[in-house]
Amino acid sequence: MTHYFATVARGLETVAAQELITLGAQQVKPDFCGVYFEGDQRLLYQVNLWSRTIFRVLVPLRTFACCDAQQLYREVQRLDWREYVTPAQTLAVVCTGSNSQLNHTHFTALQVKNAIVDQQRHYSGERSSVNAEEPDILLNLHLEGDTAVLSLDSSGGSLHRRGYRPEVGLAPLKETLAAALLLMAGWQAQTPLLDPLCGSGTLPLEAGLQALDIAPGLFRRDFGFQHWLDFDSTLWEELFQEAHERELTTLAAPIWGSDQDADLIEQACHNAQRAGLSQQITFSTIDLHDLEAPTDQGVLICNPPYGQRLGSTAELGDFYRSLGDILKQRFKGWTAFVLTGNKDLAKQIGLRTAKRFAVYNGTIPCTLLKYELY
Repeated sequence: MTHYFATVARGLETVAAQELITLGAQQVKPDFCGVYFEGDQRLLYQVNLWSRTIFRVLVPLRTFACCDAQQLYREVQRLDWREYVTPAQTLAVVCTGSNSQLNHTHFTALQVKNAIVDQQRHYSGERSSVNAEEPDILLNLHLEGDTAVLSLDSSGGSLHRRGYRPEVGLAPLKETLAAALLLMAGWQAQTPLLDPLCGSGTLPLEAGLQALDIAPGLFRRDFGFQHWLDFDSTLWEELFQEAHERELTTLAAPIWGSDQDADLIEQACHNAQRAGLSQQITFSTIDLHDLEAPTDQGVLICNPPYGQRLGSTAELGDFYRSLGDILKQRFKGWTAFVLTGNKDLAKQIGLRTAKRFAVYNGTIPCTLLKYELY
């Protein structure tokens, strides 16, 4: 069994841990902005292919004391890098955290890179080139005080970039957060779902992928582990094919997305087409004030602006009051979930919450509010 660390958005550690358990991970332990777990190579590939809520899967190589640049260089060279990268492969190093002597991430990353390429030159006379954008081998160094953890990044790029969504609005939800909100809401594929403020469609699209059991990793062109020296192409092809065979073709219940902005709805339709969901999800241009419940019961979930990146708090008060009135008057029998980062605006909805979930949208502390509508 190999030790792994999945990086996640703040507040989603427990949700991601449960997802990892479902995927077969062992010794799952949530931590700040991440989850420790154990598994074999098959699990590593499966998590990258299937996880909807995590950013990256790191494989720790060494944990060591690290007080300054000289010690960092020496400790990195203690690894035999011939096991992980060839001079013909490109590499990049990402650093997080700092201490009193290593407080500039670019400088810290440079020390790691120098230690590796100097060792390569010693053994072969050749060295890897740096490719910051699309490296073959991506390394992560995390500093916490005078302790460093050096890891291989098996994902290569953040898993929230599914690949189906090049077109986004001004303040889009990350796909991983949208997927997590649906899990936190307890939404099931047999229940109709509506996002009346869908923007470029992230919540309905993630719901569609979940409902049709489509692995989010199928849209990605490349994963970091595919460039590793121990990459098992046969195993990967088997898992990739299994994922395709699991896909369903028809939704058990309808999924709708609407927005008053016709340009955003056009973006959502384009994204749905790229995700293979254009025949499954209905997107419409509808002003919130014209919204009506499409069925007698279902789940409504939305991410209205809360004055951080879109709109001002003063202007949004009336909008939130209108949202509350529409939910109360037109959506009896439904359950509603509203994500907000503004407590004052949330009060304007004027409904009693059944439950509250703390979550972060990027760096913004938010709350997912649940309303039972009778």
